Amino acid sequence: MWITSPLKSYTLMDTQKNWNKILDIIKNQVSAVNFKGWFSKTEAAEISDTQITIKVPSAFFKDQLILKYNSIIRSSVNEALGKDLKLNFIIDSTISEKINSQKKGREEENEDSFFSLPQSQPQPVSNLNSKFTLENFVVGLTNNLAYAAAQAVIQNPGISYNPLFIYGPSGVGKTHLMQAIGNALLKKNPYLKIIIAPSEKFMNDFVQSIQTKKMGDFRSKYRNCGLFLIDDVQFISGKDSTQEEFFHTFNEIHSKNLQIVLTSDKPPNEIQKLEPRLLSRFQGGLMVDIQLPDFDTRMAILKAKLTERGESLPEDILNLIAENIVSNTRELEGKLIQILQMSRLKGETPTLDSLKNILGKPQNTNSKLDHRRVLSTVNNYFNLKLADLTGPRRQKELVLPRQLAMYILQKECGLPLERIGEILGGRDHTTIMHGVSKIDKAAQRDREIQRLLIELKHQLTN
Repeated sequence: MWITSPLKSYTLMDTQKNWNKILDIIKNQVSAVNFKGWFSKTEAAEISDTQITIKVPSAFFKDQLILKYNSIIRSSVNEALGKDLKLNFIIDSTISEKINSQKKGREEENEDSFFSLPQSQPQPVSNLNSKFTLENFVVGLTNNLAYAAAQAVIQNPGISYNPLFIYGPSGVGKTHLMQAIGNALLKKNPYLKIIIAPSEKFMNDFVQSIQTKKMGDFRSKYRNCGLFLIDDVQFISGKDSTQEEFFHTFNEIHSKNLQIVLTSDKPPNEIQKLEPRLLSRFQGGLMVDIQLPDFDTRMAILKAKLTERGESLPEDILNLIAENIVSNTRELEGKLIQILQMSRLKGETPTLDSLKNILGKPQNTNSKLDHRRVLSTVNNYFNLKLADLTGPRRQKELVLPRQLAMYILQKECGLPLERIGEILGGRDHTTIMHGVSKIDKAAQRDREIQRLLIELKHQLTN
């Protein structure tokens, strides 16, 4: 079969061969995660003397490739083909289906390796906390991506995302999610040997094995497993010998296509004194963050905890708690328990006035967040200028960043629509309303929009 253009003809094989050359060049200029996320679902449809036509699975993919990677793609095309071609993107929804079909074939080949691990005897009583499951993990905008990644790992351990690196502040559910993965996989395979430990235990066991000259036992324990779960991995930073041993343990497990899940309070590139070879391996899978829960998620957590305990509280009481406790899930649950205990002791439902004495004044999480910082963050993230957001230009690539800015200014800064319109170059309040509504709806179902909001909020609060 031939694809023809007015100027030159290429076979499909030549077209794909050239696209693979281009992808090899791009791969060296972006992170492994970004390459897998944005370029693994692309194909070349046609290459002529004037342009290259690239197939992508959705309009959102097209917009993001133009926004973030246009210059990289063009320079890579130039390097591979020796000419500067115009980029033409077309949408082909069948790409995702083909990739999923190919993945399924690979998964079936590897599935036996997971479920046919040595089964000489059942797994001893696991030190997993059986209460930590996906079913009771409250999902919201700030943890949705991490939850989806955990689901993917459970479906395809060792294949989908390996390692899975979950990071975020204390008390937001990282350990819960990691243990939920373990519990789900143990349910699939009761014979599965699971290693779960805080990094401090790994380090202490390692030191003890050196002192007692039982390195063989240590390595047998940590390397012969079907699932490797390490909590708070940031604590191995600066420990040269521990990092050396962890590196070899990681390699041994990863080389067998067995799943590794790590948690940390910060992303790998922010862990001080972490060896470069460990950094590259931590970044080689999928990194997802869990941020502090927003108001809706805090409300959902409170209701879930009440259901678990068979208790109830009026909606206005829950609203007051959710408005006041904005730090983390652990503190939120602790305050709820304190209020329930007080209620039982007094034998009456607490009132709003009585709770205000316990909770104190609401914390203002947006006290340092003004519109200038929001615009600056959005501009830096999308590599735009202030005039792009506030000016009259209506290019398609500016629509999403502008609407995200509208949404954050309204939802996070609490600014009225008219004021947002003024900030964004004198736009009408109905335009702002439309933009906020569009992002609000997209955030409920579109994982890419959810990811963008999480990353922007993370940059705004750090």
